[in-house]
Amino acid sequence: MAQDKDTIHHKIEKNVVLMFILVLITVSIGGMVQILPLFTIESTIEKVDGMRPYSPLELAGWNIYVREGCYLCHSQQIRPFRDEVERYGHYSLAAESMYDHPFQWGSKRTGPDLARVGGKYSNEWHTAHLVNPRAVVPESVMPTYQWMKSRPLKFDDVQDHMKTLNFISGKKPIYTPEMIANAKADLAMQINPEGDASGLLKRYPKAVVANFTGEQGVTEMDALIAYLQMLGTLVNFTDVKPEQLRQ
Repeated sequence: MAQDKDTIHHKIEKNVVLMFILVLITVSIGGMVQILPLFTIESTIEKVDGMRPYSPLELAGWNIYVREGCYLCHSQQIRPFRDEVERYGHYSLAAESMYDHPFQWGSKRTGPDLARVGGKYSNEWHTAHLVNPRAVVPESVMPTYQWMKSRPLKFDDVQDHMKTLNFISGKKPIYTPEMIANAKADLAMQINPEGDASGLLKRYPKAVVANFTGEQGVTEMDALIAYLQMLGTLVNFTDVKPEQLRQ
């Protein structure tokens, strides 16, 4: 039997045309396994109420989060294991990452998972933590970001960012023309708790409206905290049917 296998193997190696055909078949199968599921991607994302695109300020904060490499030390992926759910909260849903390009699942945890950090701490706590992490978490190894507190946020191109996300999203745009037209005003309104935020909240329900850092004008820290305070707050997880948690 071993001799027959060796004979077949040798025939394939010595026949270039046969080798090419078999390699082509193998690569085709591998390609179909990876590509075909993409055509059914809509059916793999749970339909949950509450998910919405990032507000302009949250989007700016998301860009800063990516720029500073926060995903390298903080994941946003709570796995359906009992210990993770008890520590962080409801396991992550695919729908929660539907507006992330790229997603922020991460690959390690030097710091805690942030998928449910929204509303867990006050704006003042986040400000103090970003200015000097060890002031609130003595064992933290996180670098300081105090310069963000006084660094003005550049948001002249926020509408271009939104249009770009619409472009890469494919057939179904993420942002409506109304959202894009009001982007700059909505961004400034989100740090103005004294203003009329009804239009902002209509377009972006549950957006946190606050002067996050207490600084004048919109700062990069305002944007980052607005993004963090949104994480995990959009979905009512009591309405989500849980799967059996793994021990």
